[in-house]
Amino acid sequence: MSVYEYVALDEKGRERKGFVDATGAQAARQMLRERGIYPVDIAPAREKKESALAVATDLPLGRNVSPADVAVFTRQLATLLGAGIPLVPSFGVLLTQTKNPVLTKILAQVRSDINEGKSLTASLEAFPRVFPPFYINMVKAGEASGTLNLVLERLADFSEGQQALLSKIRSALAYPLVMGLVGTLVIFLLMTFVVPRITEIFSDMKQTLPVITLILIGVSSFLKSFWWLILFVAAAGAAAFKYFISATQSGRRFWDAVRLRAPVWGGVNRKIAIARFTRTLATLLQSGVPLLAAMDIVRNVVNNVFIGEVIAQAAKDVEEGQSLSAPLAQSGLFPPMVTEMIAVGEQTGSLEKMLNRIATTYETEAQSDVMIMTSLLEPLMILVMGLLVAFIVFSILLPIFEMNQLVR
Repeated sequence: MSVYEYVALDEKGRERKGFVDATGAQAARQMLRERGIYPVDIAPAREKKESALAVATDLPLGRNVSPADVAVFTRQLATLLGAGIPLVPSFGVLLTQTKNPVLTKILAQVRSDINEGKSLTASLEAFPRVFPPFYINMVKAGEASGTLNLVLERLADFSEGQQALLSKIRSALAYPLVMGLVGTLVIFLLMTFVVPRITEIFSDMKQTLPVITLILIGVSSFLKSFWWLILFVAAAGAAAFKYFISATQSGRRFWDAVRLRAPVWGGVNRKIAIARFTRTLATLLQSGVPLLAAMDIVRNVVNNVFIGEVIAQAAKDVEEGQSLSAPLAQSGLFPPMVTEMIAVGEQTGSLEKMLNRIATTYETEAQSDVMIMTSLLEPLMILVMGLLVAFIVFSILLPIFEMNQLVR
């Protein structure tokens, strides 16, 4: 059977797109008619490989395939293979369950490639922006060892764990972020709509206004007249900064240094990077990937130039016969507890177990630190907003009090 991609119309004339398994184009048309939809265009999915690849890899042109989508696909494929269902029929089942249209096209192409005799690894390599090197190398190790379903389960566990960690951190930061945005909007409305109407009273008064009131009036007038300029400068500055830290080597090194050395937040970033390094390395080693190849993959996963350089140097030292823990300890970026546990794991032959323990410890500490930071950030934001409102109220009331004293 082959996979066909179709464009059809239902009974109400609405356009439908999708995939269908059939022995031929005519059989595919018949199957669609039996479902109550009428094909307009139908072609083998293989003929649309390039367009599917373009949609999957060129994210601005199409819908993104998120890590959560890949994690769900991996878990489902591991379950199907674990139940004894062959690889090609498993992809046939997944094609009917996947909701993301880009991922559906990718799975159809992968299924077609496997039907033609390609390995799963070679089929997935055509989509590097959906399946990163870490994923590809684990699948390759699983195919080589004949334990693909077990490797996919580890991959699913790893992906779900990473998603859960990021979700907890994002949810912890969501409330302070929303609170800050709402507070900023309230202050802006006060300064541009409320304050100008109240300060109009002072324009007819023949008295010298306090300095604090003059400052308030000046800031209010500037915001009311040039709010668009502030938004433009802020947007341009954000875009320039993003380009600087993402498209230039010096900018990325600068930003990664700030992320490691910033007060409080730098410690959290370091713990997250260490947890990602140890968890990923443990997962790769458990799946049968050699240590040197695993470290070459992991250095691109930690998302920090300096830690990546330390890992690359450690890989060179390991290749020359040294232990893994020694170069990590010399770098100063890895705490003594991490390097000591890695050293014990190397000596006892339980490196993967120790790496997983380190990852669990630092993931828990990172979550705890984020919760503490957000619990302190909320009252701090309330205090700042209160001081700003107090400044506005005091600036307005002070000339009124002075006027009352003059009247008396």
